[in-house]
Amino acid sequence: MLRLSELNGFWSSLASAQRRCLLLDYDGTLAPFRVERDKAYPYDGVREALSNMIAARHTRVVIISGRTAHEIPALLGLKLLPEIWGSHGLERISPDGEYTPMVLPEDIAAALSAARQESDERSLSRYIEDKPGCLALHWRGLDQQEAEQLRRELLPSWAEIADNSRLQLSSFDGGLELRSELATKANAVTRVLTEESPECRAAYLGDDLTDEDAFAAIAGWGLGILVRKELRETQASAWLIPPAELLAFLAEWDETCADHNGRRHC
Repeated sequence: MLRLSELNGFWSSLASAQRRCLLLDYDGTLAPFRVERDKAYPYDGVREALSNMIAARHTRVVIISGRTAHEIPALLGLKLLPEIWGSHGLERISPDGEYTPMVLPEDIAAALSAARQESDERSLSRYIEDKPGCLALHWRGLDQQEAEQLRRELLPSWAEIADNSRLQLSSFDGGLELRSELATKANAVTRVLTEESPECRAAYLGDDLTDEDAFAAIAGWGLGILVRKELRETQASAWLIPPAELLAFLAEWDETCADHNGRRHC
């Protein structure tokens, strides 16, 4: 597992790359988790680092989040926006603000509707986040007994719906998610990078289990990097401890993309 001080080879290849792409998860990666999800603002220094990169135009900066795409701009608070993929890649906002959703097949939409009805009938809707192609049960902020009760109450019915449909049931840090098989961060990473030339160098930074398939998808293009205070088993090839090492990585990326005269590659 590479640490920040061991990334010299990557920085060298990044400096000589014709194209560069930095793909970033949001919650837990750029911002600490908050029970009040609408107040999950970036770590101090992240806004400035991203603003510098976007303004310099030496890197295609892409946020790939499980959140809905429209939530991200207000949390980031940037004058110039990066590219944003929300709901695990089912919606996309370009830097100029153009919004493009993916239309779900009827069978997937129907299965999600059944799961939504199940949670409503159990009076659990206040714990449910309803997103394009996804339903998320959140228990962050509850005590362990309450969280386990929520999980036991909804897991069997959601698991049955997933078994009989093209939905995937998975855990994340603070909850349970039922989502379309089309909604994966790996798909979003692949779609972004297939738009690039083979000479592009890239990195994907994430923290959660939902980022693992993206770590696998980035292989061959660059690095998958786990951003987390504690190391866990992962497909990522490098590990950063936030916020200090995250900020150092972003600063090094920005500096590396400057040529020997200090000008930026566009």
